[in-house]
Amino acid sequence: MSTLTAPFAAERGNDLALADDTGRRTWAELDDRVNRLIDGLRSAGIGPGDTISVVSGNCNEWFEVAFACSSSGITFVPVNWHFVAREIAYILDDSGSKAVIVGHQFLDNAIKALDDHDCPTVELALVIGAPTTGRFQNFDEFLAGGSPDEPENQTFGGPMFYTSGTTGNPKGVRSSLSAMPEGSDPAIWQLVGAGFADLVEGNGVTVLCGPFYHSAQWAYSFLPMITGSATVMQHKYDSAGVLRLIDDHRATNIHLVPTQMKRLVDLPDDVKAGFDGSSLQLVLHGAAPCPPAVKRAMIDWWGPVISEYYGSTEGSVITMIDSEEWLAKGGSVGKPMPGKEIIVVGADGSRLGPNESGTLYFRDAMGMDFEYHNAPDKTTDVHLEPGVFTTGDVGYLDDEGYLWLSDRKIDMIISGGVNIYPAEIEGVLAGHDLVGDAAVIGVPNEEFGEEVKAIVVANDGVTADDDLRATLAAHCRENLAGFKVPRSIDFVDELPRTGTGKIQKAKLRDPFWEGRDRQI
Repeated sequence: MSTLTAPFAAERGNDLALADDTGRRTWAELDDRVNRLIDGLRSAGIGPGDTISVVSGNCNEWFEVAFACSSSGITFVPVNWHFVAREIAYILDDSGSKAVIVGHQFLDNAIKALDDHDCPTVELALVIGAPTTGRFQNFDEFLAGGSPDEPENQTFGGPMFYTSGTTGNPKGVRSSLSAMPEGSDPAIWQLVGAGFADLVEGNGVTVLCGPFYHSAQWAYSFLPMITGSATVMQHKYDSAGVLRLIDDHRATNIHLVPTQMKRLVDLPDDVKAGFDGSSLQLVLHGAAPCPPAVKRAMIDWWGPVISEYYGSTEGSVITMIDSEEWLAKGGSVGKPMPGKEIIVVGADGSRLGPNESGTLYFRDAMGMDFEYHNAPDKTTDVHLEPGVFTTGDVGYLDDEGYLWLSDRKIDMIISGGVNIYPAEIEGVLAGHDLVGDAAVIGVPNEEFGEEVKAIVVANDGVTADDDLRATLAAHCRENLAGFKVPRSIDFVDELPRTGTGKIQKAKLRDPFWEGRDRQI
C-alpha cells in the first residue's frame, strides 16, 4: 500500500475518499489505483527526480496523480486548464516534464501544444475520460496495467506551482516541499498535514469548489486528505451546488475566494433558506481582499466559522484571522502564524517599527524557502537575504502585531482570486503590428474585485476604433488564457513614461480608483 493512503485503506477502506462530478472512490479503491499508477509510471521510466505536468479540471484522477507522485519522488506541475496551447507548451518545456496528463476537455489544446511547439522532454501522454487518441493513451487503461502491490522504495515527491511572471512567462516555484533531498520519506507529508488535522474535529470532509491547479485550493484539499479527510468536488463552480455538497456530505471545511463568497450571498433567499450548514467547522478564504459587506453577510449567515488568511504560493500561509478577531479589527489580515516572522522594510532598506508602512518580507522559522525554477536572478530579486523574501506587497504591523495591507508594489492584478501579471498581456499586445505601445492595469470590478483593462497606442496610420478593439481582443484570445484577455481596451495618443522610459502605471490607474476606499 502507498504510505499516504495505506492507513485509511486498512482502517476504513469502504469509507468515502473522493467524489467528483462523475463518480466516487473509497479509500481502498484510491489506495489500489495509486499503487497501480506508481508502478505504471515506473514501468514507463518515470520516477524519483522526474517531473510531470497535469492539465485537468477537478476530478478524482487528479488526486490519484498527486498521491502517486508524492509517494514516488516525482515533481508534479499543476497547469492552469484555461491556458492555450502556447502557454501549456511553455510550462511543459520549462519544467522539463517527462509526462503530461490531460483531462478530456482540454485534449485539443494539449495535442496542439505537443504538435505545434517543441516539447522534447515529454515521453508519456495520458488522457483522462477519453479513448486513446494518437500519442495520448487512456488514463484508466494505463493504470490497469500497473501492479496493485505495495510499491517498494517509496520516496517524497511534491508540487511545483507556476506563478505568472512580472516580466513575461510564468515562473515555477520550487518550495522546500517540491525540493526535498532525494530519498526523503513520503511520511513527511503526514507531518505537513498534521496542522490541518487540528483545525477540524474527527474525520473531515472537504468541499473543493475552486481549481486544484491553484496552490491554495490544492493545500486546503490535498493536505487534509493526508490526515484522512475525504474530498468532494466540483469542476465548475456553482453556488447552489456548493450548498448541496456541504449538506449532502456533512462537509466540515471549505476554501473560498471573495468572488465565490459574493455569489453565495447573492443567491435567492429561498435557496439560502434551505441550507443547513451545521456541519461546517472551518471556512477559509483568501487570495484577494474581500469586500467587508460581503464578509459580514457571510458571517451573519454561516456563523463565526470563517477565517481569513494571507499568503502566497511562495510563502504558504503567513497570517490568519478568525471571525471574532476580524469583526473587532476589520481590515486586518491577522497575526503571523506560528513560526512565521514579518519584517517591514523602508525604501532606504531600514527595518520599520509598528504602524510604519513598507515592503513586507517574510521568514519561516523552520527554514522553509523557495526558488524560481530556471530563474536565479528573479529568486535573488525577491530575497532580502537567504530565507527572507517578499511577495511585493506593502503594509504594516500595528501595535498588537496584526498585519494590514496597504498596496501592491508590483503590477499584479487579482481578479476573482486569480493573480494576473500585466507584462505577459502587454507583450502579446505589443507584438501585434497594429500596436505602437500598450499598458495593462487592473480597474475595479464589483464581482471580481479587479478586471483587466488594456490601454493602447495605435500605430501611425491605424484608426483606433471598435474594429481595432475586436482585432486586438481576438489576438489576445488566441495567445492567452481567457482570464488574461482584457475586458476593455482604451486608446490614447501616448502613454505616460518616466525619463528612463518606464510606464507610469499609477497615472493610468488612479482615475479608475478615485473616490474608492480601496486601491487593490
